[in-house]
Parts: sequence; structure tokens; C-alpha cells
Amino acid sequence: MLAVFRVEAALNFTIAYRISKSVPYFQWQKGYSCASNKMVGGNNNTRPKWRGVSVQACSAEVTDVDVNVEVKSQVQVHDGRLAESSSSKMASSSTDKHSISLEVGSSLFRFIKGKWGSTQAKIEEETGARLIFPPSRNDESLIIEGTSESVAKASERIQLLIDEVVKSPALDYSHFVSLPLALHPQFIDKLIGFQNSILGINDANSSEVLGGSSNNDGTNEDATKIPLVSYPPKSTSTSTSKPRTSTLSELGIDKSIFIKPQTFHLTVLMLKLWNKERVNAAAKIFKGIEADVMDALDGRPVFIKLKGLECMKGSFAKARVLYAPVEVVGGEDRLLGACKIITDAFIKGGLVLEKDAKNTLKLHATVMNVRQRKRKKDDRRKFDWFDARGIMEQYGSEEWGEYVLPELHLSQRFVYDESGYYHCCASFPLPKNTQAD
Repeated sequence: MLAVFRVEAALNFTIAYRISKSVPYFQWQKGYSCASNKMVGGNNNTRPKWRGVSVQACSAEVTDVDVNVEVKSQVQVHDGRLAESSSSKMASSSTDKHSISLEVGSSLFRFIKGKWGSTQAKIEEETGARLIFPPSRNDESLIIEGTSESVAKASERIQLLIDEVVKSPALDYSHFVSLPLALHPQFIDKLIGFQNSILGINDANSSEVLGGSSNNDGTNEDATKIPLVSYPPKSTSTSTSKPRTSTLSELGIDKSIFIKPQTFHLTVLMLKLWNKERVNAAAKIFKGIEADVMDALDGRPVFIKLKGLECMKGSFAKARVLYAPVEVVGGEDRLLGACKIITDAFIKGGLVLEKDAKNTLKLHATVMNVRQRKRKKDDRRKFDWFDARGIMEQYGSEEWGEYVLPELHLSQRFVYDESGYYHCCASFPLPKNTQAD
């Protein structure tokens, strides 16, 4: 059942200074909620609870004596989560101007601003409110200033905008629940050997070339010209040409589309956590499921076996994602049961998109993905793919090894720890066998 995270505010004043209509919005400075973005979960049968909002008035011109007014502000959270009530002081003047602070999340600011500030300008023009963005990227709050009516309109417009952005691919996933495989050194060595073989890099340079993220990696300048696979030319009545060899560039293969060995993992669940409140909520859920996950695994370690390569949709001639299939040694019931507990907990917490909640989990270890390609300025190819037929001839039946799953992580994408693995927001160890490695 869907839980719509819509927040309604009612501001009641003790004197004749009143906002005439409720102010719907998605996140105030003091309190937790999220946009009405068709998240799944939440306790829909729980009686809605009220919580406080920080509201501060401001005046452009002081013509009368300021009056301190006690403001009782209430916000109804429809997902049933606990919220605290509070009241705050507001300085009011005859100009009837005030401001509110919305904890939006810095990753969403660009959508509210729009290209060249066009979206922000349109909202301000149509509502009469003023949007003030923080000077620091570490500050996630957006301030809306104006009359009570203009602030209400602007808040509603921003909420609707965020709803659409969160549901769209424009806002990428920020976090995911992962099972790290990069903790096994022998597996790292196999991946480095695989990548070196395809790219034609000598093993002597492998750690320098593939171990870091710098573009100045010391790669051989002629690496893209190394022949990988041969194809016969189109037959013609007069053709006497020999089969030509294709370069890596012609095959659509370059170093950037390989998954970095230090980040190798299995993905359990993808998440969009666009502000600190959602990250903290996810970490709390994650830490709360440890005992249930251990029970699902019967307190025993889980071993997986990786063998061969497969293509995610499409054909090997025009591949987008190449991965190693995962086989759970002794049957996958325990691991899939644990993964279901994880997914269900985040769905119940309202942090999973509706479409993601419907997905069937397919554990796999991605080795190449065109989404990671670093494009050159002169690269204007509309469809991105690579020819994996030569790779399949070499590694289609590759034995990658058998490994124990050591830990479960709540990982942040695009940010890395000293080990080279994704930044860990929360983690706990899984049952281990000292003889596993």
C-alpha cells in the first residue's frame, strides 16, 4: 500500500496576525518528512501526529513598534512517524512579512533553480515569494520569504517540483545497500588481471593504472589501438581483403567503463536519500535489522561462487552491462531471505520508490558498465554500448572463485573511503568462517 508523505501546516497566532491557508510542504528545518514522491511504506494505520515547525517573520520596513507574538505551529505527518511539538517566537510588524526554512537537500537545489535560474525566477514571479539559497554546499536549507499567501504558494510549488524530480531518472540514486566483495585480495587480483588483459596493460603497471581514480594513470598511449577481435569484411565480388582487426576504440571499450576492483560488490537495494534527515533515517533502519538478518542466515556464513560472464539485456555485440553471475553455495534461500528482510524494512520506513519496491532481486557482480564512461568532447554517439564478443570468447567461462560474504554496508555512491570502497554510512559483520579465505 502506498504511503503518501504529505505535510500540512496550520499556524495559529494569539493576535490578529494569521496565515489564511494551510502551507503544504515537504520538509521543515526542525522535523523529518519527505516529498510526496510515491514512496512505499510507512504505517498508514497509525493516527497522524503533530510536530513543530520553525517559523520566523521578517520585515522589510519597520514603521510600528515590534510585537512579540507566541506562535503555535503544527505539522501533520501522514506516514505515522513520531514527531515532536514545539512553539517558537516570531517578531511581527505591520508589513505582514515572514519566512520559512525548508530542509530540502543540496542535491535538489539545481532543480529548483533550473537552467540559468529559470525555474527559480518563474516560481518567484508567479507566487510573489523570494527564494534564498544557502551560500554553503553543506547547508541543506532553503529560505522562502514573502507574505503568508506567497510563501504558501511557493512551498506548494516546490513540493510538487520535488515530487516529480525524485520519481525521475534526473535525480540519481545516492546510496545503496551493498555486500562488499572488494575485501578479498585474491578476487581483486583476478579483476585487475581481467582488465589488464582486455586493455593490453602490462602487469607491472596494473596497480598504478587500475588502483586509483586519477586520469593521469600512466596508461600506454597506444592502448586503444591494441587489436582485440577480428571480423571478416563484407563480401563483394571483387574483394580480396583479409579480415580486419578492430581497435578498442572502435569496439567502444575504454578503461572508464570497467568497474574499479576496489569497489566490487553485490547490490541489495538502491536508495535516493537526498538530505541528511533521510540518510539518518536509513542508517537507523539499517542498524535495527542486524538481529533479523543474522536469524535469516541461521548464524552461518554465506559463500558465493562467481563463474563466467553474462550481458544485462541486449546482445554481446552491443552490450551495456557485463556481469558475473552469482551462485550461492548450498542454496540461495538463506541469502535471499536476508535480502528480503532488508528490503522490507526500508519499504516500511518509506525510503524506497514504488517502482523499486516491485523489482525482483537478481544478485550479480557488474564488471563493465557504459554508464561510467568518461566521454570526450568530440564523442557524439547517441547510443552508448560496447562490443563484448571478443571478451566473451576469452572470459565467458571464467572461474572467478568462491568467497564468503563478510559484511553488509549502507554505502554512499560517488564518495569513497581510504580503502577505495564506497563511503560507509553504516555496516555490520555477517557470520564468518575463519577458514573461508
